[in-house]
Amino acid sequence: MNAVILCVGRLREKYYADAAAEYMKRISRFGKLEIIEVPDLPERANASDADRRMIMEKEGESLLSHLRPGDRITALCIDGPQLSSEAFANRMAENDMRGGRQVFIIGGSLGLSPAVVSRAQEKLSFSKMTFPHQLARVVLLEQMYRACKINAGERYHK
Repeated sequence: MNAVILCVGRLREKYYADAAAEYMKRISRFGKLEIIEVPDLPERANASDADRRMIMEKEGESLLSHLRPGDRITALCIDGPQLSSEAFANRMAENDMRGGRQVFIIGGSLGLSPAVVSRAQEKLSFSKMTFPHQLARVVLLEQMYRACKINAGERYHK
């Protein structure tokens, strides 16, 4: 596995950071996984729609600057398809066979800019519900670990 989680913001709460670190440690035996964080821009309490669009676009530009030609990009979006753990594992295995980096992009509190979503080859949703982007990172890490175990033919909890 050669994967990157590219995300807006850092893990501020210790419990999210601890969970992420644990899954990173577990995943490390299956391949290379890098996390790249770009700054989340502050949103004023009375921000207009135009202000929010500008923030989302600037965060998007920062995310796009970390992409390389040949990256296989999956945007985490609420309107993306939902996959079972087995289907996600199959998708990761197929992407591994293509070579290059698998890049999973998690937006900030305002979501992903249209430019980022249009650059992605795939979208993925964990649920129709909205999750904090910090929790989404932990869920993604857990599912990546589960996919690694499935693809290695190891036992995992259903």
